[in-house]
Formats: sequence, C-alpha cells, structure tokens
Amino acid sequence: MITCTVRYEIDPDKLAEFERYARFWLGKVPAMGGTHHGYHLPHEGPNDVAYCHFSFPSLAAYERYREAMRADAECQRAYAFAQRTKCIRRYDRSFTKPVLDGAGADELGL
Repeated sequence: MITCTVRYEIDPDKLAEFERYARFWLGKVPAMGGTHHGYHLPHEGPNDVAYCHFSFPSLAAYERYREAMRADAECQRAYAFAQRTKCIRRYDRSFTKPVLDGAGADELGL
C-alpha cells in the first residue's frame, strides 16, 4: 500500500470553497479505486495549511488513478472550480508506506 499526503497552501478567506472541493474528492477517490483518509482543515495554528491523505494498493494503481482522473469530466470540473475560486495557492505531494498493524512490547526484542 502507498499513501499520498497532500499539503495544501490555501487562501484562508476561501476556506468554504476549499471544503467544497475537498468533499468532492472524498467520494471520488474511493470510486476510482483508492481509500480516502480525509481532509484536515486549519483549526489551530496556521490558517492557510490543509492536508489530505489517501491510499492505493500500489504506486502503479495510483498512476492508473492519475491517468483516469485526467480523462474524467467530473475531476476536470473539480479542478476548474479550484482554479476559478483560487482557493488553493499551491500544493505538495509526498508518498509514504503506512504501518497499520500494532505489536506488543515483546516484539521489541528488548
């Protein structure tokens, strides 16, 4: 499994628009084969930083999603909405491998 974390720099005066954009992807990513772990909007601290996390079974599956996204009319409408409203100033993506299974202290080998 691979998880994509997107760090957004958003316009704090357009938080409502960004949330509308985020809600679209919460349904679209699962419809396209991924697992969405949610958006995390500003609350305390910087008011212009938001995050989202979503996973795919592999990097190859993520790449297939990216290709399908480019051809999907709804995805293109979502991107156009973000551009039109200018709710996103910039974003960065990073990829990680999640550790999801816990272990007991005996497995530490100490």
